[in-house]
Amino acid sequence: MGFWNKIFSSKNGSSAKKQPEDFYETEITDTYVKVTHPKRKDEQINWSEIEEIRLVNTDEGPFLPDVWLILMGNGKGCSIPQGSDGWNKVYDIVSKYDGFNFKNVIKSASCTENETFDLWKK
Repeated sequence: MGFWNKIFSSKNGSSAKKQPEDFYETEITDTYVKVTHPKRKDEQINWSEIEEIRLVNTDEGPFLPDVWLILMGNGKGCSIPQGSDGWNKVYDIVSKYDGFNFKNVIKSASCTENETFDLWKK
C-alpha cells in the first residue's frame, strides 16, 4: 500500500472516513423527531409542537457540522446536522409545510458565514 493510501485509509482498508455528521442519528415517528449523538444530550420534539424552523450555518466545518436544521417550539428544540442520517427525510416532511421559505434554503446553500435563515413559522 502506498504512502498516501496509508494516510487516507481507515484500518479496515476503506477510504471512507467518518464525518462529524455520521455520529448523529435521527429517529422519526408519526409523533416526534428525536436526535441522538454519543456525546450530546438527546433532543426530541413532537411534530405538533413545532412552531419555528430554521437553517443555521456556521463556520465550524469540516471538523464539526456546519449546517443545521433546527425545529423549535413549546420550549424545546431539535438540531439536525445536514448530511446526518435522517436529515433528508425530516427536510422532505417540513418543506411541505404551508409557507415554507425555499428562497432562504437557497440563500443558506450559498452562505459560508455564521447566519440563521428562517424557513417557517406557525
